[in-house]
Amino acid sequence: MQLRRNQALESFHEFLKRENEVGNITRQEAVSMVPPLFLNVQPDHHILDMCAAPGSKTFQLLEMIHQSTKPGLLPNALVVANDVDVQRCNLLIHQTKRMCTANLIVTNHEAQNFPGCNLAKFCSETCMDEAKLQRLEFDRVLCDVPCSGDGTVRKAPDMWRKWNAGMGNGLHRLQVEIAMRGMGLLKVGGRMVYSTCSMNPVENEAVVAEILRRCGDSVELLDVSSELPELARRPGLSTWKVRDRGSWFGVHEDVPRYRKSVISPSMFPSGKGSKDIEVNTDVLDADMKDSTDMGEEGEQERNTAIDDSNNGDSAKTEEKTEVDCESGEAPTRYKKLNSTSTRTEHSDYPLHRCMRIVPHDQNSGAFFIAVLHKHSPLNENQVVDWVKSEQSIPEDKTGKLEKDLGSDKVSSEENIVPQQVVDNTNVVDGEQNGDMDSKSSKDKSSEDAKVIVDEAEKGQAGTRDRRRQQNQGRWRGVDPVIFFKDEVTIKSIVSFYGIKDSFPLEGHLVTRNPDTSHVKRIYYVSKSVQDVLELNIKVGERLKITSLGLKIFERQSSKDGSPCTFRLSSEGLPLLLPYITKQILYASAIDFQHLLQYRTIKFPDFVDAKFGEEASALLPGCCVVVLREGHQDIGSIATDPSAIAIVCWKGKTNLCVMLSPLDGKELLERISLRFGLKIPKLDKEKPNQEVTGSGEQPDCANEADDQPESKASDMEIPDAEAE
Repeated sequence: MQLRRNQALESFHEFLKRENEVGNITRQEAVSMVPPLFLNVQPDHHILDMCAAPGSKTFQLLEMIHQSTKPGLLPNALVVANDVDVQRCNLLIHQTKRMCTANLIVTNHEAQNFPGCNLAKFCSETCMDEAKLQRLEFDRVLCDVPCSGDGTVRKAPDMWRKWNAGMGNGLHRLQVEIAMRGMGLLKVGGRMVYSTCSMNPVENEAVVAEILRRCGDSVELLDVSSELPELARRPGLSTWKVRDRGSWFGVHEDVPRYRKSVISPSMFPSGKGSKDIEVNTDVLDADMKDSTDMGEEGEQERNTAIDDSNNGDSAKTEEKTEVDCESGEAPTRYKKLNSTSTRTEHSDYPLHRCMRIVPHDQNSGAFFIAVLHKHSPLNENQVVDWVKSEQSIPEDKTGKLEKDLGSDKVSSEENIVPQQVVDNTNVVDGEQNGDMDSKSSKDKSSEDAKVIVDEAEKGQAGTRDRRRQQNQGRWRGVDPVIFFKDEVTIKSIVSFYGIKDSFPLEGHLVTRNPDTSHVKRIYYVSKSVQDVLELNIKVGERLKITSLGLKIFERQSSKDGSPCTFRLSSEGLPLLLPYITKQILYASAIDFQHLLQYRTIKFPDFVDAKFGEEASALLPGCCVVVLREGHQDIGSIATDPSAIAIVCWKGKTNLCVMLSPLDGKELLERISLRFGLKIPKLDKEKPNQEVTGSGEQPDCANEADDQPESKASDMEIPDAEAE
C-alpha cells in the first residue's frame, strides 16, 4: 500500500508488478515459505499440495524440483496441486503458468475426499499382482489446511472484524479429515508437513494429537529443531483450554451435553472420549430448536462463514463451513456458561516437537508447522473403530436433521453426517468409497439427461452438441485429457522444426479436445505426469484435472500455406530449444532489440543484411530467433542455460514477433541494459535504420491468429478447449 501511494516509488511499484506478471519474481510473505522447506524435497519425489490455491507454495515446490535439472531436461518429480474451489483453481493455474513446467497437475477436489487411484480395485484376479503396484501415492504431502487465519492480522488487519474463537472450533474436524486423507495418500517412509496460519491450539496441536492418536505407531511426529537453525521458533503446546460461547473448558466432561456435538473430545489435550463419544440426538434436536427460537441473532451466529482472503494463506477455506461463533454478548440461555473450567489436561504426545512461529520473534507473520513421518501402513482396524464410534446418529434422526438444517447445511461442522464418516474408512488405503463413485455417476447421468431434454424442448441444437462434446469426459464441464496420437501431424511438426530424436514426443503430448482434427493446443507432459495420466485413465478418470503440462504447440493458420499448421509456444520454447535444428535464426543484439521494439520488420531493413537474407530463405511459418552475443559459437548457443530466444512468424516480406507486449517490454529492457543499448521512443523520429512501424500487419491469414501470445489471456478455463 505504501508503494502504491508514494509517487516517488511509482516506477519501482510498476517494475515489481511487471516482473511478477512475467514470472521473474514471486512476491510472498517470508513466513509462508517456511512449510515447504521442511518437506526435504528431492528431484524424484511425487508431491501433493492438498490445499494449493493461490499457488505460492506450489510455485516454490516447482522451483525445488527444477533447480537441479539442466536445460532441455525434465526432473522425474511431480507436483499435484489441488483446491476445492474452481475460481481459486483458475488463480492457481495462472500463478503456476509463469513457471512453464511440464511436471504439474492441477486438480479440483475436496481435500478430505481426494480420490485414490488404485488399479487393484478395478482389475480381475488374473492381473491383481501387477495392479497392486499401480496406485497413486506421494513421497511428500503439504497439508496447509484452511484455518481461522489469526496469524495474518499484521498483513490483513481487517481480520479482527471477522475473527472469533468459534471459527477454529468449526474448522477442527475438517482439518483432521484433510490431514488424515493426506496421511493415507503418503507413501511409507514419506514425510507430511501440516501447517496453518493460526495460533489456535484447537486447529494446531489438537489436530496433530488426533492424527497421532488415530495412526498409532505408524506415524511419528519428527523433531526438526536441527533443520533451519536460524529460524526463530517456539515449541508446541502440551496443554490448553477450549473456548466456546464465552466459556473456557479444560476437559471434555465439563462441556454441556447439548454442546458435546460441537466441542469434540479431539479438541482437548488428552483426547479422551474420542473412541466412545455418544451423541444424544434428542439433545441435538432441542439445541437446534432453541437456536431457531433465538431468532435472527441466533441464526446469524450459527451460520457465520469463514471468509476467504486473496492475500495467500489467511483464512483459506476448503468449503463453506458452518461454525458456532461467540458474539459480543451471549444469548440469555447461554449466559450461565460464562465460566472457566478449573480442570486441565496434558497431552501424552511429544507436541513440543511442533513449531510455533510468532510475529514478535523475527518481525513476521504467525505460523504453526508440524512434520510427520510415516513408518508403516496405517492400522486399518484402529481407524475403522474410530469411524464407527463417530457414526452414532440413527438414520431416522439423520433424516430429520437434514430436513431441519436444509440440504446446504448437511456438511456443517456441527453435525455428523453418516456418508461423510463412512468415506473416512478408506483413509487407510488411500481410496474413496466405491459406492460413492457409482452414486456420483448416476447423478451425473441424470443431470446430463435433464440438460439434453431441456435443450431439446428449447430447440437449441448447437448448444446441445457442445454440451455433449464437453461431457465426453468423466467430469461434467471439464474437458477430458486425451493423449495426442495424430502421427501425421506429429511427423509434420518434427520435420518442419527438425526436432531431434533425443527429444521424446511419443506418449508425452496431450490435448483437451476430443476432436483431434480441431485441436487448438498441444501440451507436453513429463514422464511422471504421463504415468499418472495413464493410471487415471485405467481407473476411470477419478482425478478431476483442470490443468496440466506445458503448452508447447498452438494451431496457426496462414494464407502463405505454411507446411506446418502448428506454431511453437513461448512457454514451451525453453524446453524445446536445444532440440530444434530447422527454422532457427541467430540475431545480433541490435537486430534482436529492433524486433522486440517494432515487433514487425521487413527483411531488407535489418542492420545485419546476412540475417535478413537468412530470414527470407526460411520456409513460411513459425521460426525461432536466438540472441547471439559477439562471435559466440552457434552450436553452443541453444544449449546455453542463459540463451535468450523468441518465437516469430516468417511471412512473405517480413518477420513478426509473436510475444505478448508485456513480455516483449520486459525482455527489451533486459537486453538494452545487458548491452548498453538505448531504446528510441516510437512516438519520435525512428533510428537511421529504416524499420517498419509496429502498426504494420504481418503476413498471417486471419486477424485473430495475428494477436501476440499473452500468458495472462491464455489462462485456461477448464471448458474453454471444447468451445
